[in-house]
Amino acid sequence: MDALRVRGIEETYQAENGEITALEHISFEMQKGEFLSIVGPSGCGKSTLLSVIAGLLRPSAGEIFVNGEKITGISPHIGYMLQRDNLLDWRTIYKNVLFGLEVRKMKTPETLERAVSLLKTYGLYEFRDKYPAQLSGGMRQRAALIRTLAINPDILLLDEAFSALDYQTRLEVTEDVHRILKQENVTTLMVTHDIPESISMGDRIMILSPRPGRIREIIPVEFEDPARTPLSCRNSPKFGRYFDHIWKELASDGK
Repeated sequence: MDALRVRGIEETYQAENGEITALEHISFEMQKGEFLSIVGPSGCGKSTLLSVIAGLLRPSAGEIFVNGEKITGISPHIGYMLQRDNLLDWRTIYKNVLFGLEVRKMKTPETLERAVSLLKTYGLYEFRDKYPAQLSGGMRQRAALIRTLAINPDILLLDEAFSALDYQTRLEVTEDVHRILKQENVTTLMVTHDIPESISMGDRIMILSPRPGRIREIIPVEFEDPARTPLSCRNSPKFGRYFDHIWKELASDGK
């Protein structure tokens, strides 16, 4: 069974100059634990697609299934991380990690135990009583990820989740996040404008056309080392070939 199945998604909205189609004929599947990077020109509907999958927008047409169950709104099966970490400055890291559980009314002895386990496993337990301002950008992003994973989502959506970080921190965080998501076996969709990031993180890369966003191509990403990491795969000759292919697709005016 597919972990995620997206069928015939279309999204239109009303603007001052008339109706605009943001997405058209979007269909794809994902397997459990797979990481799909989504790239495309600005305004092509990448973030709109994540909002539709998250249940924040109702599609004009189409259906979404998680583990075979049709999703018709905001779902406990889906976690969403935005561009900023959105940690609450007045709450400790531990209290921030619990925030999603509180909002969804999911605080139980079992979920609290999982939150503590995630903090210990991914190196933030000793900082649990610190406040966000006392942590580095990379540690804040890790805390935000743990907060999302604490609700135990089947699907994780990342919308430019690392773009607010400086370049070196961004490389370190993507290494960190990739390791965590593979260990937790979370099915992940990531929107990014960064082509190298899409290649280094993704098992597959979806290229969207200019608006209205359509799937132009989905590329499997395969490197020599099956245990590759985002940093290690950047040294492979294949990395440059993937980059050139995606760059040419994005530079093309054709749909």
